[in-house]
Amino acid sequence: MAALIVDLHLHLLQKRDVKDLARAAQITPAEAHAGVDFIRTLDPRPGRLYNREQTRLIEPDVVFIKRGAEWAVSMNEEDLPSLRLSQRYRRMLVAENTDKEVKDYVKERFRSAMQLMRNIAQRKSTILRTCEVIVRRQQDFLEQGVEALRPMMIKEVAEEIGVHPSTVSRAVANKYAHTPQGVIELRFFFSEGSNGPEGADTPLLVLKRKVRKLIEEEDSRHPRTDDQLAAMLQAQGIQLTRRTVAKYREDLGIPSTHQRRRRDQ
Repeated sequence: MAALIVDLHLHLLQKRDVKDLARAAQITPAEAHAGVDFIRTLDPRPGRLYNREQTRLIEPDVVFIKRGAEWAVSMNEEDLPSLRLSQRYRRMLVAENTDKEVKDYVKERFRSAMQLMRNIAQRKSTILRTCEVIVRRQQDFLEQGVEALRPMMIKEVAEEIGVHPSTVSRAVANKYAHTPQGVIELRFFFSEGSNGPEGADTPLLVLKRKVRKLIEEEDSRHPRTDDQLAAMLQAQGIQLTRRTVAKYREDLGIPSTHQRRRRDQ
């Protein structure tokens, strides 16, 4: 039954219309249900079993830790080598017998090395100051979880620490923080928001999670429409239009109401 459905009637399987599926395949509804239930046990991406890529282990760049009643940020530098300028080349610069051409070259390399060290120190400072703002604004998330995440824009943080937004964007790229909620990419904390009736913002990530949760809790025989989802969110104080809910649903890869409806008869 499963092979027959996948081979000839996959479009009806996608619609979850068991009645039409049984009629098209010329089988009983019970047989159609058995085939569909078996298909649900299969892996749509079996090639993943043969993926030989090693799992990338993430080493957090910063740590968010609570000390007493205060949250603190510290850089994770245990495995990072310290940079220093070679004393040998310093001596070459002051030695009288050093050739002028060599001395000029070493002097230029010294300037480049000093600039590199200053850039690294400045990047570290930007990361630390950015993380201090994150910790100050996202304490509820650190203590309660993702539902308490607040909207925060890169531009706002950049203005607070006195740098250009692109500087913050580069500083947090591919950087991770160890938090009570797990190891999290710093970019995770920056998101759009939607205003509620009392001015309380909800991050885009949380909005999409709420849409997904409402759909997961629905009766599959009577799935909720986008209008109903929008009304339920508005009852929670979140002002979203039907069009916006539909966009979030599509972003999450969730089918329409009609496609989600399960027809047993």
